Amino acid sequence: MHTRPAARSRLAHPPPGTHLLKGFVAVLVLTLLWDLSGLDLSVLQAFGTPEGFPWRHHWLLEQVLHDGLRQVALGFYMLLGLWLLWPQNWPGPAIDRRERLAVVVLVALSLLAVNLVKVHSLTSCPWDLQAFGGAASYVSHWNFRDTDGGPGRCFPGGHASSALAFLPLCLPWLLPPRAVQRQAAPGWRWLLVLLLAGALAGAAQTLRGAHPPSHTFWTLLTCASVSLAGWLGVRPWLAGNAGQAVAASP
Repeated sequence: MHTRPAARSRLAHPPPGTHLLKGFVAVLVLTLLWDLSGLDLSVLQAFGTPEGFPWRHHWLLEQVLHDGLRQVALGFYMLLGLWLLWPQNWPGPAIDRRERLAVVVLVALSLLAVNLVKVHSLTSCPWDLQAFGGAASYVSHWNFRDTDGGPGRCFPGGHASSALAFLPLCLPWLLPPRAVQRQAAPGWRWLLVLLLAGALAGAAQTLRGAHPPSHTFWTLLTCASVSLAGWLGVRPWLAGNAGQAVAASP
């Protein structure tokens, strides 16, 4: 029995978004394994002392990779606002305005999601723990009932979201509307840059004693969840608009 060409094509080319969903599941599994391993404290003890974290106020970590990166993220979000208003017929990537609107809204929702979790979190930052000169005792961020005696509101990592909240920017290329064909390479480049920037921001905060590595992982998962769920939710709307554009073209 011979496989039909269409079936062979589907096997050779999996549905759009398959690689993204597989990557999301892989990161989720790795994050859960990291949480179970208890490696957060081991990493923190490598950089912290009973008197605190020596690099907490290091100029590169605090002024450049924290304050500076936050300002860059704010400026980049403003540029996305200009991109949203960019005329469709101007030179540049042909991204429909509906897709640009979806990207801008999903970036804002990703930031909001991370901050909403932080506001209700009972987990304090590592520099507030007794082991590093603070007053709080260590309590897992999975414990939603008991406070650690500190100020809380430290889970997940807010600073890493300065980069990871922009993950929706890669989706017009990696998961375009059904009626649209685009090269995926720009999307993969955006994804790589954003992941590296998020990892750099998270590592800086770990060195300063603000967050253990798991907080950055959960920030990635939070932003990725909002991005993928939101984009998949509006993709039929984007596809309908793309179909009208194709039908109207000569």
